[in-house]
Amino acid sequence: MTTTIHLQQPLLPSEAPSLPENESIRQQDAGAAFVLESKGEWYHAGFHLTTAIVGPTILTLPYAFRGLGWGLGFFSLTVMGVVTFYSYYLMSLVLEHCEKAGRRHIRFRELASDVLGSGWMYYFVIFVQTAINTGISIGAILLAGECLQIMYSSISPDGPLHLWEFIAMVTVVMMVLSQLPTFHSLRHVNLASLFLSLAYTFIVVGACLHAGLSKNAPPRDYSLESSKFSMVMSAFTSISIIAAIFGNGILPEIQATLSPPVTGKMFKGLIMCYSVIFATFYSAAVSGYYVFGNKASSNILKSLLPDEGPALAPTWLLGLGVVFVLLQLFAIGLVYSQVAYEIMETKSADVNQGMFSRRNLIPRIILRSLYMIFCGFFAAMLPFFGDINGVVGALGFIPLDFILPMLLYNMTYKPSRSSFTYWINVIIMVVFTGVGLLGSFSSIRKLVLDASKFKLFSDDVVD
Repeated sequence: MTTTIHLQQPLLPSEAPSLPENESIRQQDAGAAFVLESKGEWYHAGFHLTTAIVGPTILTLPYAFRGLGWGLGFFSLTVMGVVTFYSYYLMSLVLEHCEKAGRRHIRFRELASDVLGSGWMYYFVIFVQTAINTGISIGAILLAGECLQIMYSSISPDGPLHLWEFIAMVTVVMMVLSQLPTFHSLRHVNLASLFLSLAYTFIVVGACLHAGLSKNAPPRDYSLESSKFSMVMSAFTSISIIAAIFGNGILPEIQATLSPPVTGKMFKGLIMCYSVIFATFYSAAVSGYYVFGNKASSNILKSLLPDEGPALAPTWLLGLGVVFVLLQLFAIGLVYSQVAYEIMETKSADVNQGMFSRRNLIPRIILRSLYMIFCGFFAAMLPFFGDINGVVGALGFIPLDFILPMLLYNMTYKPSRSSFTYWINVIIMVVFTGVGLLGSFSSIRKLVLDASKFKLFSDDVVD
């Protein structure tokens, strides 16, 4: 078997897929012309990628280590990081190749349909992508509402306000922010989001170290589940959590915001993003698991602020961390709403009239506000949405981020079946298909086990 890596071997013109997307058609597409306008630089893509991947979900990493232990936890975190970086890089190469062939794709669904030559793939991707993006938007509003509730409870422990009222407040703010017209217009918001992710991560790391070195340090136990079956299920649940944390499912839409030609720009954006990932993911996982072991909560802030007993770190510091998390959740909700907005404007806007013309502005305000109200309503109604998102993540992120990019690359560049690249891609697809199926099973199992805790419009978010 040879070890030649084919990363830049283009198709011959005669081998190019037969579904071209010419620029004249795109010029009549309001979703492309408005929401996905292409004006960005590589560092703007880095801001968008970082917001899409590095979010408050990293505070669940100590909990993920709890189901894996030190060795397997480090191994899984590292493998997921390497595989997703490789996966996103391959997808960027496929997008660059299509652009050079005169078919610049700005939507994941169009890329998959073109390269794989299958109409059903278009609908598969749009279904999975919509489920993921809507789920994350709902989750972001729910978590932001919970952050407000935490701050309110610390000031007024017996106050009359309920979780759903804080969710309503967040929804109103999101309705206003959702009127930023294009993905590119979020670049400054997402730069702030990048710094916020670094800020609250280092606050949490500092708080964990303070807790671990204090006289009230919790006892440390790193043992796994006693039952073999429970141990295996917990391990696959943890692997699914880590896979979902690394996922984004919108790389083609992010690459669409780059001004053409895009060659090499996304690679630089990925380097920026994964530099932040390295600084935040490992520090949060190690510090939280080191201090709390197998008692780590699914949100390490809850471990630092136990229901009983004093806070394990200065409350003002933890409060500042909660504020930073809250602010970043607005950016995350906006990023993952862009695919929905693009679909809406493709159908509702008139590209021949200005982006801010009355003809386009009024439908935009109404449709985006309704979308946010929809997400806010479900966030208030389902304060156990984290368990549902676990299933969505396993069934959604793994196909879009761990399987399709490898398949798209092999179909586009056609590396030799004796090459190292071809077999690495096949192995990744096979392994993560299995991980996705087992992760879905374990996530559904957790959903069933937690079902007794579910209560519509509850004041308590299911842990």
